Amino acid sequence: MDRQLSSDQLENRILTGDARALARAATLIESQGEIGRRLIAALFPHTGRAMVIGVTGPPGAGKSTLVDQLAKVLRRQGKTAGIIAVDPSSPYSRGAILGDRIRMQDHYPDPGVFIRSMASRGKLGGLAAATLDMALLLDAAGREVILIETVGVGQDEVEIARLADVTVLVLGPGFGDDVQAIKAGIMEIADVFAINKADLPGADRLEQEIRAMQSLADDAGRENAASIRRVVATEGKGIGELLGAIEGAFRTRGRRSARTETWNYRLREMLRDSLLENLAEEMVQQHADRVAEKIEDPYTAVAALRDELSHAGSGRM
Repeated sequence: MDRQLSSDQLENRILTGDARALARAATLIESQGEIGRRLIAALFPHTGRAMVIGVTGPPGAGKSTLVDQLAKVLRRQGKTAGIIAVDPSSPYSRGAILGDRIRMQDHYPDPGVFIRSMASRGKLGGLAAATLDMALLLDAAGREVILIETVGVGQDEVEIARLADVTVLVLGPGFGDDVQAIKAGIMEIADVFAINKADLPGADRLEQEIRAMQSLADDAGRENAASIRRVVATEGKGIGELLGAIEGAFRTRGRRSARTETWNYRLREMLRDSLLENLAEEMVQQHADRVAEKIEDPYTAVAALRDELSHAGSGRM
């Protein structure tokens, strides 16, 4: 694509679903620059139509394979899909270690599926800083379903629940980390449980443990307990039923109220990131050193950094 393409031309091509324009815009957005922000601002009135599904769970649970199979079922239904795969970052290049997912390579020739791998760059919660903007971009481009697969780091994955319309927690039998994750509270983020590798021994026990944990909730919690579906992602078994449960959860949550709650969290995250961008890393490090050496307490340090933000804001006015 012509790199001199104007913003208006890029925006128009995205709205028509142009794949090359979408790829160009994704690069601009992932760089977290002003051009990408302006582009999202212009496209935002065209968002709000897609169903955003967060797929999370411990490493080894089979998230990538499950996302691949969900995309296949969606395409058979005639729906377009966008896949955002948030990968661990290289400590050297800060780029995605896994890169484009090998398991999803069958989708690359299909214009109805857009796949983007993003490096987490140390972002807590398994989400890249630009994940929200990328989801909005795919939404504006007309993708009907957006699948966000997280790094898979455990308890910090709760962040995905605040960004997605529906969160699928993928677990598998025979993994001690799965049960530990449930007990650590991660099960509370799930709108749907997917027990993957359900053909292996231990699937019955895992489902029983999930239901036992759900039984400990209050009346409202038990009434709204997340549904449980068994799948064998490598064989494509149970994927249609899982997608049906996801769609049911999306309808049950009440789209309008859920969107309001989600945006309350998203705006807080965006504000926090925006404020941190205006603080020089050297200044934060100076206060960190002082706190570590017990020269300064953390509350005094935060107050000083807040004052610095206020001065910076006054200087721009």
